Amino acid sequence: MTEHRPFSDLGAVDAYELGPDDYAEIPELTDEWFAKAQLHQAGRPVPRGRPKSANPKQAVNLRLSPRVIAGFRAQGAGWQTRINAVLEQWLDERAAER
Repeated sequence: MTEHRPFSDLGAVDAYELGPDDYAEIPELTDEWFAKAQLHQAGRPVPRGRPKSANPKQAVNLRLSPRVIAGFRAQGAGWQTRINAVLEQWLDERAAER
């Protein structure tokens, strides 16, 4: 059996020192580039955005009074989440009464 020899001189490759001309070919990595980049872990793309919930909420059409909507919206972002929290609290209180 013959010995396999690489086609390149690895010693010369290891000894090579990068200079300014070598870096001139590499584009600058800007914030814009990173914003568009696809993250990978273990060779697989990682999806962007919020992870999937183990207990996702369901979309429904619900009629609420203008007063309720205005009151919750006046508290700022997350008003729908706050309405959900109030309804869950109401359910918990009713369950505790039983």
